Amino acid sequence: MISRPTYPEKLFQFIASKTPCHDLAWDVGTGSGQAARTLAGIYKNVVATDTSPKQLEFAVKLPNITYQCTPPEMSISELEQTVSAESSVDLVTSATAMHWFDLPNFYQQVKWILKEPDGVIAAWSYTKAEINASAANALLQKLYDDSDPYLDPRARFFLHDKYRTIDFPFQPVDGLDHTGPLEFKMEWLMDLDDCFAFIKSWAHYQAAKDTGVELLHDDFVQDFTRAWHEDGNPKKIATFRINLRIGKVGNGSK
Repeated sequence: MISRPTYPEKLFQFIASKTPCHDLAWDVGTGSGQAARTLAGIYKNVVATDTSPKQLEFAVKLPNITYQCTPPEMSISELEQTVSAESSVDLVTSATAMHWFDLPNFYQQVKWILKEPDGVIAAWSYTKAEINASAANALLQKLYDDSDPYLDPRARFFLHDKYRTIDFPFQPVDGLDHTGPLEFKMEWLMDLDDCFAFIKSWAHYQAAKDTGVELLHDDFVQDFTRAWHEDGNPKKIATFRINLRIGKVGNGSK
């Protein structure tokens, strides 16, 4: 299983409270299905799509989740065949993935497939982890800085920007006068192996490795391991800040 933090229940409860019906959700860029498996406990059916068959191999299989490997771009007819019919989806989600998309094309699909007027799109990303151990956290933040040049420029901008300026042409959901970003907190009680596995799951870690740069070189691993065990506690709390954009499709979007 790919080592990643688990999105908090509070995030999904908030999102689900904004969709009048809970029949069908489409999770786009599902990866290993982290968001899809929680959505499956709220929505009757979930269609979870990704362009990577390797990622989908790790996805948790549940009876009401349909996983689909899709091309990077789909026509409306392909969308209908793969996901659902026009105006039939209650919720579209994108968990730490929307910054990779061709947004104009994606938004056209979202507006076509969501129920009018109250179908909801929710997209979020999360910030760098912060560990509750000062020496280990300082080394982790330096590693983030060292890995930054290997992060795709689109991802770097939107993740650093926390989705503040990403184009998001939707109406505020009921109870809000804006579309975010709204902040949620995510915590992960991890041991040292979890942390190293998490680092190795970064796209920019692999990108660095592909150029011959090993970010987890021997000196770093030794220093980080020493710092991790400095307080005698084998487990640490990693805290992430989630930045959520949420909106509804409204009337006349087709």
